[in-house]
Amino acid sequence: MEFKVWMAWMILAAICIVGEVFTAGFFLLWFGIGAAVAGIFALIGLGAAFQWIGFIVISCLLFLLSRRFSERITGDQPKGVGADRCIGKEGVVVEELNNNKNTGRVRLEGEEWRAESDVGEIIPQGARVTVIRVEGTRLIVRVSEKGG
Repeated sequence: MEFKVWMAWMILAAICIVGEVFTAGFFLLWFGIGAAVAGIFALIGLGAAFQWIGFIVISCLLFLLSRRFSERITGDQPKGVGADRCIGKEGVVVEELNNNKNTGRVRLEGEEWRAESDVGEIIPQGARVTVIRVEGTRLIVRVSEKGG
């Protein structure tokens, strides 16, 4: 059996479409469809230039259209995901913060977190603190302006 150019395009299309099943998002799918279009162009006898133009135009067009569609569907993502959601929030010290002794816990929105002072000061139990940043699983805090 003689190997034809259209077969190469269809093999590429199949690889991309199957690869899409194993990846997140719709990225390879559009290249698979573009390769299938190029394969059809080759099958009906159009030259290599038409095949490549078809592949590039279809793939890019589908990618751009799907991107606009997905942005419209998903909308804005929430600010601060995971522990970063704590930054800027205020909590209460439930165990004295002492960086030298490696002690300190803060209650923030009903959850307790290990915490330390951003400047190394000892912050007593009951003080109100604001989260400055997150390092690993520890909150870095400072005494709130509102009191403490």
